[in-house]
Amino acid sequence: MILNLDPRSNTPIWEQVVHQIKELILKEILLPEDKLPSVRELSSTLLINPNTVSKAYQELERQGIIETLRGKGTFVSATITPRADDQKKNELKQQLKQLLIEASYLGINHQTLSKWLQKYSEELGGKNSHVESE
Repeated sequence: MILNLDPRSNTPIWEQVVHQIKELILKEILLPEDKLPSVRELSSTLLINPNTVSKAYQELERQGIIETLRGKGTFVSATITPRADDQKKNELKQQLKQLLIEASYLGINHQTLSKWLQKYSEELGGKNSHVESE
């Protein structure tokens, strides 16, 4: 499992781990029931504190994306069902709004943004059929 962390990013390392594991699952690089490295293994591979990996795993487990089986390890959940998290949705809307503002100031039009969204959606396996509209 290859993760590329950016220590200079404003995004905390544990959050980068969460996002990248989610991306690997969407791209089907990690499949349901695949075993993830232990906290110790991943922290030594990434050269980060084990508490950071533990926090990322706890968040992924809270979201139902991974599950830890005592004595066996941590695995990608067999069935990942999207669930409504209003706080997360609102955060995402705010991030999208900020991106649109930045894009406007950079002279990037809606057509270009739509192309980028389509491209990234396809890279992630086009798995947005379960996305609700709002």
